[in-house]
Amino acid sequence: MAEKFDAADHQHMRFNPLRGDWVLVSPHRLKRPWHGKKERAEEKFIPPFDPTNPLSPGVTRPNGKVTPKYEETYVFDNDFPALLPEIPSPGPPSHPLMKCAHAAGTCRVMCFHPRSDVTLPLMSVEEIQKVVEEWIHQVQELGEKFTWVQVFENKGEINGCSNPHPHCQIWATSFLPTEPQYEDENMKKYLKEHGKPMLLDYAELEAKSKERVVVENDDWIVIVPYWALWPFEVILLPRKRHILRFPDLESDERKSLASIMKRLLVKYDNLFECSFPYSMGWHGAPTGPEAKGKDYSHWQFHGHYYPCLLRSSTIRKFMVGFELLSQGQRDLTAEKAAEQLRACSDVHYKEAEKKDKETK
Repeated sequence: MAEKFDAADHQHMRFNPLRGDWVLVSPHRLKRPWHGKKERAEEKFIPPFDPTNPLSPGVTRPNGKVTPKYEETYVFDNDFPALLPEIPSPGPPSHPLMKCAHAAGTCRVMCFHPRSDVTLPLMSVEEIQKVVEEWIHQVQELGEKFTWVQVFENKGEINGCSNPHPHCQIWATSFLPTEPQYEDENMKKYLKEHGKPMLLDYAELEAKSKERVVVENDDWIVIVPYWALWPFEVILLPRKRHILRFPDLESDERKSLASIMKRLLVKYDNLFECSFPYSMGWHGAPTGPEAKGKDYSHWQFHGHYYPCLLRSSTIRKFMVGFELLSQGQRDLTAEKAAEQLRACSDVHYKEAEKKDKETK
């Protein structure tokens, strides 16, 4: 008798409908002996205020500009931007293999909080909501002119963040970047074939099964997607309503978004008892003058979180070898990753340690 397939034990591929590609899942590899260390990382001391950090209130930045003494969020144009708004066009290509296209845009930095020693999971829901409101304001303002507005956060030195002060970046572009292009094409195709927005359909499917759900509330659901590539990757989706862009959120949805973000990020930190590193960003329907009057009903606003940690606070997942040259691959199944995240406490480990010390 043929052996029955078990997704928790047998290798298989899973399709990513947003990108239109496949991920190889090899759960049996978790049975191999592992002799690496599972240790808690030694966290660097970060003072509440650092007079040498250009993102701290009142500090002079390298270009001579002074960061004002802000008390909540603060946004400024990046001193060393990857994109400039006014730039000449390269003109037609000299050869089909040497194509070059015009790219204009602007880059901004947004500080979440005046203190350098806090991160989003250590902030209050009210403070996170102010971050959400500023994100919405930035998308609304830049979206009047630019085709795409990418809000993103790189958190943690291991994940490429060079400044520990709590902040994110906002890049607005005159073109639709590659990842949103994939999503645009595949969501449009799904709506045409199935008559419903892909991610609205997906949220309903996962809300019923609960197998890959990490946290949820009345408005939002956080899922380790079936097709996840990174070990503890999640997608944050509206739970019931069709929402095209960040500015379309109603006031109660903005507050509940801040609440579910805190719950997720506390679980992330608690997983390996460290300030959990990740890259995250928000995706919504394209913006700009060309988008006005255009049908984007296939889009659904959502957020992606891509954390790099694999087994502990010091062991990261690298995309090398087969992943780099052939196809994405993971050992830990999405179901197992969601189970581990769900099991984490909603109380941040630092707050729990503080209370524990106070009671002794």
